[in-house]
Amino acid sequence: MLTLFMHLTLLVPGLLLPLEILENTVHDLRAPALSSILGSGVRQPLPADWLADAFGLDHLPAAALRKVSPGGTAPGEWLCLDPVRWQVSHEGVTLDDPARLELTAAEAAALIEAVAPLFADWGEFSTSAPGRWELQLKRPLALEILPLPTSIQQAIDPRLPGGTDGPAWRLLLAEAQTVLHAHPVNRQREMAGKPTVNSLWPWGAGMLPQKIKPGFEMAWSDDPVIAGLCAHAGLPSRLPPARYAPATGRVLAMLESLAVPARTFDALAWRDALQTLERDWLMPALTALKRGECRSLRVIGTRLRTAPDTVAYDIKRSDLLRFWRKPRPLTELK
Repeated sequence: MLTLFMHLTLLVPGLLLPLEILENTVHDLRAPALSSILGSGVRQPLPADWLADAFGLDHLPAAALRKVSPGGTAPGEWLCLDPVRWQVSHEGVTLDDPARLELTAAEAAALIEAVAPLFADWGEFSTSAPGRWELQLKRPLALEILPLPTSIQQAIDPRLPGGTDGPAWRLLLAEAQTVLHAHPVNRQREMAGKPTVNSLWPWGAGMLPQKIKPGFEMAWSDDPVIAGLCAHAGLPSRLPPARYAPATGRVLAMLESLAVPARTFDALAWRDALQTLERDWLMPALTALKRGECRSLRVIGTRLRTAPDTVAYDIKRSDLLRFWRKPRPLTELK
């Protein structure tokens, strides 16, 4: 049954900064709406799999969700096998942001043609986008793997993937790296000054659950996994509006403008993005809450570097009446 009033959840990857740089980044920054939320709201740590739980699942089969058709199905078991770039930095070997690759459809097709024979015994390649590759598995796969979104800019563990099939897959990935290194697509990209694809990242294995119990009635996001969740559950999903907009029901809005500067420790870009978030979303959402147009507001922030964390700040209209709860400085955004 559709909820009559809006209950808004804002998911903001990168809202939380590493503690060692937080104070220097925000000590002179003003964000009255966010300060009010910190002061009047209730802080609640969330588990890493909170999104799966919000849709009634025990985990997110990201590959299958990316393959969900408009009818809400994706038969079989799938594995994400995304093109990535490993880079050497002062932190060791880390995973570069895959969005920087900006592969064309022709480049992706040529690279897949080269590496597909290596994985033919395991499954068949396809793509949901030039930078998103999936393997439809022919047989069960026992891998211990890390999600790609939480691994970006993190050190690469040479022991992964683990699990029963881990050793065989580490060899497969090493063979794929050799093929990719010598591929004409990468040579052309290197000559053009573009980042090259030098490895693949397996993650998000599984098949679609038969039942799903969503905790939302609408989503505003360009994330393909969230889009797949909505398609499978039969919920409306669209790109986020440029700024807060009134709606009806329990709405999930994923806002990613802070993610890149948080991953790269770009303090100036992060501050600018936070000010835009404050102006376009937090302030109008807080105003709607005061007027009763929005019944509850939940701001979920994640920390993308060092130790990943997810924290929710919950606030209702009644919380705003508690005058003794004063706004808190942004140094308490943790």
